[in-house]
Amino acid sequence: MSGVRVFQVDAFTARRFTGNPAGVVLDADALSLPQMRAIARELGAPDCAFVLHPDDADHDVRVRFLTPHGEAPFIGHATLAVHAVLAALGESPRPRQKQQNGRVNVQRLAAGSVPRIAIHQPPPQLLGAPDARALPPLLDALALTAADLDPRCPPRIAGVSGSRLLLGVTDGNVLARARPDASRLAQLSRQIGAPGVFLFTLRPLMSEVRTEARMFCPALGIPEDPVSGNAHGLLGTYLLQLGLLDSGPSVAVRAGVLEFSGAQGHHVERPGRVTVALNAPDGVLQSVSIIGDAVIAFATSVSP
Repeated sequence: MSGVRVFQVDAFTARRFTGNPAGVVLDADALSLPQMRAIARELGAPDCAFVLHPDDADHDVRVRFLTPHGEAPFIGHATLAVHAVLAALGESPRPRQKQQNGRVNVQRLAAGSVPRIAIHQPPPQLLGAPDARALPPLLDALALTAADLDPRCPPRIAGVSGSRLLLGVTDGNVLARARPDASRLAQLSRQIGAPGVFLFTLRPLMSEVRTEARMFCPALGIPEDPVSGNAHGLLGTYLLQLGLLDSGPSVAVRAGVLEFSGAQGHHVERPGRVTVALNAPDGVLQSVSIIGDAVIAFATSVSP
């Protein structure tokens, strides 16, 4: 095994041991897939990003993402972690990132000990509603009922490579009392074609954010994901389409860009914040940006 630098990074937070953890392995070109799996398993983080040199002129960095269930096409918080490590090490920005599902543009908004990073992506796809017959048992698996749903927010499956069921609930108290049955939820979410269930509310318990959320992904081996950037991008697109991003103290509107922040992770003692910027001049969504801080929790190296 070649010598590599290994980092554990907490994403969507400025404080260590909060937010969403991800492993980052630099200098990974000489590693075989079994070696990558071994390092990821040893780190114990749900997701691990392996940073590789570009293999073409159309990108500046390549990244492979490993999870407990295999290789993922793209992981938002691990991408944030990669570029936060590069910033903390004083390396030049590498804005064009290539991964299994294509390319994204990554912008360094601030460097320093706690870098702030933006991931710019094309608008995600919003798919159809789940089968109406599947909703009652799915709510029951969350220890919720139809009365807990926000009538302004019809359930919707969103995303293609990482589909999620978006479920709006009435307020933060409902969000807090959700008690998922992991095995039932895993089975039901597979049946509806969305391996993750993203519960959110437009009536959060804290005043400084527009949304509050929880994410359950037992079908992916993750009972509750602390903070999901990808799901917040889906949520922003969904809320924009429904006209629910009204202006106010928790939503900024400027030059065709709507920006809001969402809270997640505090239910599992890993609080984090995701900022979503929707570039929609004249009401037409052109891109979605996921923005957050990230901090290195620890660093080490693996030698031959």
